[in-house]
This record gives sequence, structure tokens and C-alpha cells, in this order.
Amino acid sequence: MSKTEHPLQALNDYLPPDTFVAVAAYLQEYKVHLTVSRERKSILGDYRNAHNNRNHRISVNGNLNTFSFLITLLHELAHLLTFEKYGNRVQSHGREWKSLFGQLLAQFIKNKVFPADIEKELLATLHNPGASSCAEEDLMRVLRRYDPKAPGQMLVEEIPAHSLFKMKDGRVFKKGEKLRKRYRCEEVGTKKVYLFSPVFEVQMVG
Repeated sequence: MSKTEHPLQALNDYLPPDTFVAVAAYLQEYKVHLTVSRERKSILGDYRNAHNNRNHRISVNGNLNTFSFLITLLHELAHLLTFEKYGNRVQSHGREWKSLFGQLLAQFIKNKVFPADIEKELLATLHNPGASSCAEEDLMRVLRRYDPKAPGQMLVEEIPAHSLFKMKDGRVFKKGEKLRKRYRCEEVGTKKVYLFSPVFEVQMVG
């Protein structure tokens, strides 16, 4: 199973200090079925609205650091609040969602639960949050400071030009030039070209 149900009190282990009570209040008020997932490559969290007598369902990757976990959970809670208020009548990451996500973030920023560097980046994007849970690249760079570091783990932008790096699935790439916002990289085995985000985490080869 890729997802694990947790008693609500166990959620405290995944959150920054002094945030459990506020988070639990939302989960209890809206009867949220919360699961903590193993790492998923494509998403950090997920929301499914209540239907057919099933509660709202939220999942968040359990490998995230506590600050990333909280931001991701608030991202998904904003989807819930948007659904409660507007149903399916608005875009999933439209202005209504952005407004509600911004309000949730502001509540926790006000309570000083984030370190100064994370708070600064959140404030910079408060009125127009990104569609991904940690979408803004500057925010991702700051959040990464609080991740445990594996030997050789780097961001694509930190890899020297024309050097080799590998992904978690073992595929090896050669870093090429930057095209606008992404790096053009060639898979060594297939010669196929892929575009990588500057803040995508990879393993240096050699």
C-alpha cells in the first residue's frame, strides 16, 4: 500500500511545532479523511471532494520536511474550501482557490510558524500562490534547506554544464544549455532530450 491512514494525533509528527491544533480543527470541521503517502514523483499532495456519502479525502507525501508538509496540506485544504464554497463552478487553481489558499497561509504566517527565510518567500507570493504545492522556484530552494541531504544530491541548476546526473529511477542524463526556464538534457542511454526544471533534485554522477 502506498498510503497509510494515521490517527489524527499522529499528524503532529509531520507538522511544525504549534500548528497541530489549527490544522486538526480544519480536518475535524470538514470531516477530512487524511492519508500520509509514500513519496510520489509527480505530486506532493492530492484532494478528492466528498461525494456518494464519502468524506473529503486528502493525501500528502510523508517524506516532506515539516514546512513543506504543512504548505502542501494547506494547498489541499484550499481545494476543499473552494469546493465547499463554489462546487465545481470554478477552475481548480483559479482566483477563488488562490484567495483561499492565501488566507490559509496568512493565518499560519501570522502565528510565526515558519522560519524567516520561508516566511519571506511565502509573503512574496501570498496574493498569487502557485498551482503546485511548492510551485515557486525560490520557495522550493528555501524549503530544500530543511530537507535531509543525501551524498551527491543536487539541483539540476547546480550540476556543471555537460556533466552527468542520474534520477532516482537510475536513468542517466547529460546536462545541456538552459532554454528559457528549463535545462535541455539528453538521456545517455536513448539520446532522447528532456527539459528539466532548475530545482529538480538529481544525483551527481562521478
